[in-house]
Amino acid sequence: MFERFTKTARDVVIGAQLEARTAGTGEIGSAELLVALIRGRDETASRLLDGHDLTVEGLTEDFERVKRRGGLTDEDAAALAAVGVDVENVVRSVEASFGKDALAPATRSKRHIPFSAEAKWTIAQSLREAVSRKDKHIGSEHLLLALLSRPTLAAQALEAKGVTYQAISERLAS
Repeated sequence: MFERFTKTARDVVIGAQLEARTAGTGEIGSAELLVALIRGRDETASRLLDGHDLTVEGLTEDFERVKRRGGLTDEDAAALAAVGVDVENVVRSVEASFGKDALAPATRSKRHIPFSAEAKWTIAQSLREAVSRKDKHIGSEHLLLALLSRPTLAAQALEAKGVTYQAISERLAS
């Protein structure tokens, strides 16, 4: 399947490993795929994401906040706040007692960082997206659609900036 990927799409998948290593995560997930996609933004991805405030720095900060919370998203934190739980206060308290990133998942070996089930699904979904559009290649547009096709951390970050599966699909069709 990897041979059907364009050079840019291959670079995104390979770049996701570097993003995971830099972020200190134990596996490559949707967040790392999205950051690699934004970092290596090609002409197609730029056209599809034009007008949305998506930066590597902003995404990295958002994902770092989620990691420090032990995986709780802003949406999760808002739900907990509605019942009186201040997640940021809990994180500060835990980190004061146990150190920075005490709630973050443990990292694995520095040598090989595996793809999470979510990332594997995203890559396989990019093939399905290409096939459904009768494209002979898998490009950054297919990876973007795959990232948006399921509720993941990357999809939540994209949707928070107004990027939806339907909107990207419509832009591709025009």
